[in-house]
Amino acid sequence: MTHEHAPTHGHLTEGQKTRIEFARRDLEDARAQDLGRLDAAGLILLVERMRGRLGDILDLVNEVTAD
Repeated sequence: MTHEHAPTHGHLTEGQKTRIEFARRDLEDARAQDLGRLDAAGLILLVERMRGRLGDILDLVNEVTAD
């Protein structure tokens, strides 16, 4: 997803918007990687970064949808 097509963030706090932007940038970076050229350590670091970002975004969804 490019920034031109990014959804609006409604009533999110600046901190929440920043977390989304960091996740978006990490995803763009991961998509740009040539996974066939990464060594095992590079792949592990990439997966760990994506796991961390996914966990953070799921936490953010819980924050936003909490009653």
